[in-house]
Amino acid sequence: MSETQAASGGVKVTPPFAYGEIVPLLKQHRVAVEDGIVAPALRKVQAVPISMSEMGRAARDYPIAFSGTPDGKRFGVIALLGLRQGENRLVDDAGRWREGWYVPAYVRRYPFCMASVTDNGQQRDERVVCVERGALAEGDGGRALEDESGKPQAWWEERLKLTQEFEADLLRTARMCDTLSKFGLLVPFSAQAVSKSGDTMNITGLFRGDEGRLDKLRADDLRMLIRTGTLGRLYAQMFSLDNLGRLLDLG
Repeated sequence: MSETQAASGGVKVTPPFAYGEIVPLLKQHRVAVEDGIVAPALRKVQAVPISMSEMGRAARDYPIAFSGTPDGKRFGVIALLGLRQGENRLVDDAGRWREGWYVPAYVRRYPFCMASVTDNGQQRDERVVCVERGALAEGDGGRALEDESGKPQAWWEERLKLTQEFEADLLRTARMCDTLSKFGLLVPFSAQAVSKSGDTMNITGLFRGDEGRLDKLRADDLRMLIRTGTLGRLYAQMFSLDNLGRLLDLG
């Protein structure tokens, strides 16, 4: 992951996972996006982050796990798209997502994102809408964000709403993960995916919810997990691991 540094030398914008160099989006930009086609940068990713509101839907199709930072202090939620590094079993040779499978918001919002800005070592409070530089089109190519009257194009309004809502939900997801970590409900695990033909693949280095530890929680803490929707999502994650074999079955 690289950082984009402004000409002043003091302002930095950090891109999300799998993005190249990103720049703040300007209304005069034209962007090369094609509906239904997955960007090349995402066709070889083994997993993508998903948000709290997606977990129930994504758990029907994908194995979901928690990924941890090297220091073990922060966690995020990911949907596995492949079982090997650089493998994405959900995208065909034409760049289209497998029909009938949920398309994560991370894939649908690309090449746009919300990014934090660091100015002379200090992170600003606001986040700005950015776009991957490689997706910007030259001249009259690509799609305009606004029509001739200055009104946002319908496609852009939809993509902007998705980008903003996904970013807000990622913040809620981070708080959920912090709560689960504080209660000691996330544990490292190893699993073996078994296909219908008997092929196997081992999965390590990730975290899952621990149902046994839920029994040790105080009643007030358990009610809080229920009230915030956290408990339901934790169970969705645990049940989703049954999809490991389904993922291995994909050709």
